[in-house]
Amino acid sequence: QVEVAESGGGLVQPGGSLRLSCTASGTIFRIYATGWYRQVPGKERELVAVVNDDGITNYAESVKGRFTISRDKAKKTLSLQMNSLKPEDTAVYHCNMEINWRNNMYWGQGTQVTVSS
Repeated sequence: QVEVAESGGGLVQPGGSLRLSCTASGTIFRIYATGWYRQVPGKERELVAVVNDDGITNYAESVKGRFTISRDKAKKTLSLQMNSLKPEDTAVYHCNMEINWRNNMYWGQGTQVTVSS
């Protein structure tokens, strides 16, 4: 049984920072692509940042220069450092990992990020 779980969300003022973490557990012999997505009520889930098996990253235009995605293969963790947060970053953030074979995707339950004064 494989699971992924996020942590690190919360309430922060505009201009502040948060760091999200995601950890995979269970029987895992390889993790391929990983990424962070976010969703607000009434809208589709959108890509925030991804990093593939070769370490190549890709970011949504709206977060470039503010967010940094990183992964630790040995610890099976994925992180998202979010700086200069804006109210429009408010959403539920979900971790996604491609585990054990291609296109075998796992999603975390999500963690709420609220940016408000």
